[in-house]
Amino acid sequence: MKIIVLRNNLKDSLAAAEHGIGDSVNLPILKNFLINADNNNLSISATNLEIGVTARTSAKVIKSGSAAISAGVFLSLVNTIQSERLDIEKKDSVLEIKGDNYEVILPLSSLDEFPIIPKIENKKNIFKMNALVFGDALQKVLAAVQFSEIRPEISGILFDLNPSGLTLTGTDIFRLAEKKVSKSAFASTYEEGIRCIIPLKTVQEFLRIFKHDKEVEFYFDDNQMLAKNENFEMISRLVNGNFPDYVGLKIIPQNFKAEVEVDREEFINAIKLSGAVSQTANDVKIKIGENKKNIELLSTEKSFGKTKAVLPAKVTGETTEVVFNWKYLFDGLKGMTDKSVVLGLNGDDKPALLKSADVSYVYVLMPAKQ
Repeated sequence: MKIIVLRNNLKDSLAAAEHGIGDSVNLPILKNFLINADNNNLSISATNLEIGVTARTSAKVIKSGSAAISAGVFLSLVNTIQSERLDIEKKDSVLEIKGDNYEVILPLSSLDEFPIIPKIENKKNIFKMNALVFGDALQKVLAAVQFSEIRPEISGILFDLNPSGLTLTGTDIFRLAEKKVSKSAFASTYEEGIRCIIPLKTVQEFLRIFKHDKEVEFYFDDNQMLAKNENFEMISRLVNGNFPDYVGLKIIPQNFKAEVEVDREEFINAIKLSGAVSQTANDVKIKIGENKKNIELLSTEKSFGKTKAVLPAKVTGETTEVVFNWKYLFDGLKGMTDKSVVLGLNGDDKPALLKSADVSYVYVLMPAKQ
C-alpha cells in the first residue's frame, strides 16, 4: 500500500472512524483502525463488534493495499504533524508516514485478526432523510432514554416507519418522549414499514458522525441497520426485544384535571433556579393557586436553601400541587421551541404531559414520589 493524502482529509476521516473503536481488554485488535486504499479512495474502519464505522476520503493511491494500525497512536500522530499532505507507505510489518519535515515508522497489527465488519446484503428497499433533520428528531427523544441491562428493550429509540409517517419514541419508564415526522420530510420504499429499536449508543454515535447538512441512506434487515452517505458509513446491531406498547396501554394522557400554559423560557429559568438548591432530591413542586392566574415553583433542601418562583400562567381545571424531578422537566422543555408550552396534570400519581403548538412532539413524565 502506498498513498498520498491531504492531512486534513485524513484527520476528519480518523475522527469519524474513532467512534467505532472498541475497548475490549480481551480483543486488543478492536483498538485498531483498518486502512484500505484502492481506486483513489482511502477508507478508515473501526468496530467494537456492536457498531462498525467507515469513513472515506479521496487520496492518490499509488499502490492498493490494507493495513491495521493502533488507532490511538495513528490518530495522535496525524493530529500532531502539521504538513499539508502525507505520504504513507506499508513496508512489510510497518507503516511509514512522511511529511514535509517529518518521518515516522509505526508497527502494524495483524490484518487476519481484524474482525469482519458485517454488511447488509439486501438493499432492495431504502429510507432516506436529511441528517440534520433526522438528528434533530432523535435529539428530542434521546433525553428520555437510559441504558438498562435489565430491560434492554428500552435501551434505545423505537423507529416506527409506517404508511402515515415516522414515529420516534424513547422511554426510561419514568418518562416518555415521542416525535412524529411527516412523510414529506423523508423518502422511503419500505411499503410495509419498519419497526425496530436503535440502540442508545448507535444514536449517540450517529449524531456525532452525521452532523452535516446532507442526505443519509438507511437500510435495515432483521437485526442490523446501515446508515451511509458518500463520506461515512455506520452499521449497527438492533436491540432484540419488543418496545413497550405505550399506545395500547394509553401511556400518553389525553385528558387532564388541570392544564397550565406558561412561557417556555420563563419556565426553564424557574426550573434552573430550583435546580440550584436541589442537589440531592432533585424535586420541584408545582403549585396552582386559587386565583388560577399563576403557578408557583418551589424547592427546598436543608443544606442548600429554598427557592420560589411565581410565573404568570393560563390555568384551566382544578387547583393542585404536584412534585416532579426538575431535571426530567428540563429535558422535556429543551426539546420544544415554541414560545409557550402546556403542562397537563392529573394529580400526584398519574402521568403528566408537556406539549406545545408543535403537536408532533410530546413528553410524558411521572410525578416524583414523596
